[in-house]
Amino acid sequence: MAEPRTTHLTPETAWELFAAYNEGDFHRHHARTVAGLMRHFAQELGYGAEADYWGIVGLLHDIDFERWPAEHCLKSQQLLKEAGVEDSINRAVASHGYGIVNDIAPEHEMEKVLYAVDELSGLIGAVVLMYPSKSTRELSLKSVKKKFKDKKFAAGCSREVIQRGADLLGWPLDALFERTIAAMQAIQP
Repeated sequence: MAEPRTTHLTPETAWELFAAYNEGDFHRHHARTVAGLMRHFAQELGYGAEADYWGIVGLLHDIDFERWPAEHCLKSQQLLKEAGVEDSINRAVASHGYGIVNDIAPEHEMEKVLYAVDELSGLIGAVVLMYPSKSTRELSLKSVKKKFKDKKFAAGCSREVIQRGADLLGWPLDALFERTIAAMQAIQP
């Protein structure tokens, strides 16, 4: 069995790096959400020893998006390299732009999870905002599927990317929805 992936970064130092380039609440919240989802899926999929690593990748995945949206997943490679971040994290972060802004295909299961849950977490987050409680606790598969089919709802969340993410993982779309809903419910404070 291979040694677990590790990094010299701690979740705290990764946050400091992310926060240096992201001041807006939306991007900070999204980064924390994706980091939590990645940690959750690391545990669920048998990579518990790599949970911090997966979480750091999730936290850093949009490090460049607030300041350089036109260079997303390209500028991040430069920023992470300059910060001395391991090539494996840099590659994983860049891979969530596969087929959108680059040709770095997600290969490791962690990269495929990031690719799949990034867009989906945005869609689910938009659905949750419609509830008075603003909580994932009352969220259902049916409501997410309904909004997924409505292309005008949360139009910035690519349905094609979400479907491609499910395909990369080899999961039916409903399974990706169910597992991500459950993960968001588990990580919600």
